[in-house]
Amino acid sequence: MVTLFQSLYTLSLVTADRVSGRVESLKGERGASAVEYALLVGLIAIAVVVAVGAFGGKLKTLFDGISIEAPKAVPTTSTAPTS
Repeated sequence: MVTLFQSLYTLSLVTADRVSGRVESLKGERGASAVEYALLVGLIAIAVVVAVGAFGGKLKTLFDGISIEAPKAVPTTSTAPTS
């Protein structure tokens, strides 16, 4: 009976060691993933800045046109409908 408990205890120690090793390796991977995502976000931000810089004049013209045409699309009548 003592041999059974010794075997189970040894098995639990080996399993705990393996699990803790896996958890430690996952922590390292999470850090690497966070760095990769941060680099991606940085590259996307740079691409947006470059695109706005390249097409800035066209974007200004587009938004100016929208700001002129948008008030025309709103109805100007202020009377409430009657039943």
